[in-house]
Amino acid sequence: MNRIKELFIGRSILGFPFFIYLLLLSAGAQAQETEVGFGLGGFKYSGDLSRGINLNSIKPAGTVFFRSNISSAVSFRIGATAGQLSGSDSKTPIDIFADQRDASFDIFLFEASTVFEYHFLKWREQTMLRWTPYFFGGIAIFGVSGMDEKPEEYSNVQPSIPFGLGIKYILNPKWYLGVEFGARKTFFDYLDNVSGGDGVLKDYQYGNEYDNDAYYFIGVTLNYAFYTIPCPTSPYKKNYRRN
Repeated sequence: MNRIKELFIGRSILGFPFFIYLLLLSAGAQAQETEVGFGLGGFKYSGDLSRGINLNSIKPAGTVFFRSNISSAVSFRIGATAGQLSGSDSKTPIDIFADQRDASFDIFLFEASTVFEYHFLKWREQTMLRWTPYFFGGIAIFGVSGMDEKPEEYSNVQPSIPFGLGIKYILNPKWYLGVEFGARKTFFDYLDNVSGGDGVLKDYQYGNEYDNDAYYFIGVTLNYAFYTIPCPTSPYKKNYRRN
């Protein structure tokens, strides 16, 4: 079973860049504007050692991305996000057993994602409106490093589902400023290297194996827009008939 899982994840990783390339081609064929940008912010972990938003568990992270605006309402984005991810029973205890367990972790996480964005307001049209809230969702692959010991064998590369909300503001026709909060739903319970125990030995070194870990990115982004002008076509070509 582990071998099958490794093959599946391996093929998913190999096919991920090709999938992005196909989506990018289809989006670029219709887009009138593309953007490149970067962002700075932080990663937040949620799992057996920490829940909710706690400033003690936010670590610095950064992102770079390419965006293609398919229409006035929908954009397609590919990006890479990386940073530290950590959690500790001593800093963010969530139950009375945290002191007994006294677990902690500090890892590096890299994510490659592809998402679609939906803008709620007509902000890029000829109006006085310079901002819009937006929703995004898509798929991602992330990898982690820095786990010294593993309680069991698992792959360091896993899939996730990114989704969240943001706000964009037009500084001028070329530069946009944004603030984004995004959650990543994982299918993995070892971001913190803590999962289920045997249920017999009460050593408190385990967590809830039925509750997968998650991580979040919150940050400020700045991007530059490139405009593409479509080539004019002759109005007579469609009416021209060959004799």
